[in-house]
Amino acid sequence: MSLSPQQTSFWCTKMGPNSKTLKHKLSHDSELEFGGTLGAVFIPILLPLTVLFLIGTSRSPEASVFQWPPQLPSTEQLWDPLAPVVLLGWIGLQAILYLMPFGKVSEGLMLRDGTRLKYSINGFHSLCISTVLLMLLLGLEAPLGYLFELLLPLAASAISVSFLFSVYLYIRSFWAPSHALALGGNTGNPLYDFFIGRELNPRIGNFDLKYFCELRPGLIGWVVINLGMLMEEVELRGSPSLAMILVNCFQLLYVADALWNEEAVLTTMDIVHDGFGFMLVFGDLAWVPFTYSLQAAFLVKHPQILSLFKAAAIVALNGVGYYIFRKSNSQKNQFRREPTHPSVAGLETIATATGKRLLVSGWWGLVRHPNYLGDLLMALAWSLPCGFSHILPYFYVIYFTILLIHRDARDERQCRAKYGLAWDTYCRRVPYRIFPYIY
Repeated sequence: MSLSPQQTSFWCTKMGPNSKTLKHKLSHDSELEFGGTLGAVFIPILLPLTVLFLIGTSRSPEASVFQWPPQLPSTEQLWDPLAPVVLLGWIGLQAILYLMPFGKVSEGLMLRDGTRLKYSINGFHSLCISTVLLMLLLGLEAPLGYLFELLLPLAASAISVSFLFSVYLYIRSFWAPSHALALGGNTGNPLYDFFIGRELNPRIGNFDLKYFCELRPGLIGWVVINLGMLMEEVELRGSPSLAMILVNCFQLLYVADALWNEEAVLTTMDIVHDGFGFMLVFGDLAWVPFTYSLQAAFLVKHPQILSLFKAAAIVALNGVGYYIFRKSNSQKNQFRREPTHPSVAGLETIATATGKRLLVSGWWGLVRHPNYLGDLLMALAWSLPCGFSHILPYFYVIYFTILLIHRDARDERQCRAKYGLAWDTYCRRVPYRIFPYIY
């Protein structure tokens, strides 16, 4: 999952809702992503094992990811009857908050049938209410530190829920109208379609399943897990370390920013292009909360001592990354909403055959994805408090770099198809993709 806005798909605007035309286009013209059938078979096996391996490794004294053969948790370590209760209760709480009548309602991008779906923009409210409830639990001396012991069973439960939910989504997609299907998930290959997702915006009434999972249970759950790790450190050592405090604060800022700017998610690739299948379900419910919290889990068993100078340098790095990330995203979102706004009206643009214009100045004249650059600088800042003795806390930086480079490649293909010669002109004007003068 990425929180950075992506371009919409060319096929979403150029292809009609006729089912026969749709299937013909997909079967002949569409390139299967993520390794096609091979990826659809092995990724749903390898990624859950990776989650369990990383959590188990973070708790071990050696914390070595290079141990061979790798040690996976035993069956006994993966089961605790409390874990599914906590997980389903948490998802249920977030679903109730999602349905509460606060916040505003926004429209998404136009669909192939000419309609626009409406979305409740109340994620930040849900974060605030969840925080108040957590503070009440702490006031009642609830053992939030026990989340450290529950991490493996919770992850196993989240993986199980992801598979079951994905099966439900795949089956129900066969009752969806053709115009409601994702253009890349209706290939006729059941393994690939299950993985990538057949239906674009599955809903139960007005409850949007994909949009709910994108920013609610997993993302806010990540903050809760971090807090649990901090409380476990308090129980073990009497007070939280500076390193643990930095990791919690940095990642809370990131999540709060995503939910404060929740409306921007409506233009991301996840929402407008990708179907809702195992890839997104697992990413939202299992991968994000249990791998993005690895730094906090690592610090419980491997405490680090930070000098004030090092802490200040790390805070500065995170601040620079956040500034680039927020300013570039805000500039693009403002340009999309109101191109004549004074803050963006003076920016240089390139006209395209679609009637839209491409920014070639400001942040988007520096590199093609300045938001990715800011994202990666923040990711590095989250790992640095964990020191340099282990590579495990840097898993997120490594993974995220690979993810964003892959996303950049997907963006390039879609934008070149959508904007044609205008995109080639843009690439000549802005030759660097993410890192200035490097890549």
